[in-house]
Amino acid sequence: MKGDREKILARIREALVVPTPEPHEGPGHSGGQGNSFRGWLPPVGDAVQEQVSLFAKQSEVLKTQFVECDSLEAVASRLVEIGRENGWRRLAWHPGVLNTPLVEALVRAAAGLDLVQIEAGYDPDALEACDAGVTECEVLVAQTGSVMVSALSSGGRALSVLPHHHVVVARRSQMVADLAEAYEQVEKRYAGRLPSFLSFISGPSRTGDIERILVLGAHGPKKLTVFLVADT
Repeated sequence: MKGDREKILARIREALVVPTPEPHEGPGHSGGQGNSFRGWLPPVGDAVQEQVSLFAKQSEVLKTQFVECDSLEAVASRLVEIGRENGWRRLAWHPGVLNTPLVEALVRAAAGLDLVQIEAGYDPDALEACDAGVTECEVLVAQTGSVMVSALSSGGRALSVLPHHHVVVARRSQMVADLAEAYEQVEKRYAGRLPSFLSFISGPSRTGDIERILVLGAHGPKKLTVFLVADT
């Protein structure tokens, strides 16, 4: 046993000396490890349209409804349709650069919804009773089809969790290539004073714990809809 142990440890020591190749390098490549973990992640195109297309593809896999719109008025019209299709009565929202004019457009469209504004505080029971919650976000991540939210960008920690349908509104300029760029954007935006809450949302809430059967909405919203609005 002692001899086998020494052989195993010797092989481990030998392996630690040999540099690990990057994923795009052949097994015999002599290069060292890269300075960024980007090389280990799936490649993403630099063009915005490539990123939007990838986000749409990932959204389909994640069961996220992804909708591109030319204006907030178009978003409001589509929201009215979705609300009528699903029998919405109450919609929660938080004030924001996109949300405020969107809600004004909903009022003009006579959506017939009870609009619940979330600011400093909220009643969890009332918020959970809402059919949908509309939030903004930090960025959309093309690589994973994820939505990055924070306490500041999404009206606190609960608005994106308690209502049964989470609706996200974002500008086209908020699309980023990968997770690394998402963190870079947030660090730059908040200059070291990060929000108390940051999270990535990848599709509606789900679990497969019971007999490996996928169940949506087990621990949060059953549906996620992302609206991408053209920059003005």
